[in-house]
Amino acid sequence: MAERFERHRQPWRPDEIQKLHTLAKKGMALKAIAKALTRSEESVKARAKEDGLAIAKLH
Repeated sequence: MAERFERHRQPWRPDEIQKLHTLAKKGMALKAIAKALTRSEESVKARAKEDGLAIAKLH
C-alpha cells in the first residue's frame, strides 16, 4: 500500500516552494525532495513542473 501523507491536497506555502527550488537546484532526487518536504512525489513533480524546475531522475 502506498505511503499516506497527512498533507494531502494542502496548498504549498512560500517557504516550501523556496525549499523545493533550493533542493532541485542542488540536484537532489525526486524521492529525497518529497521526503524532505513531507509531500508525495507526484505533488513535488507537479509543483516543479508548474514552476519550470528540472528534478534529477535519480533513485
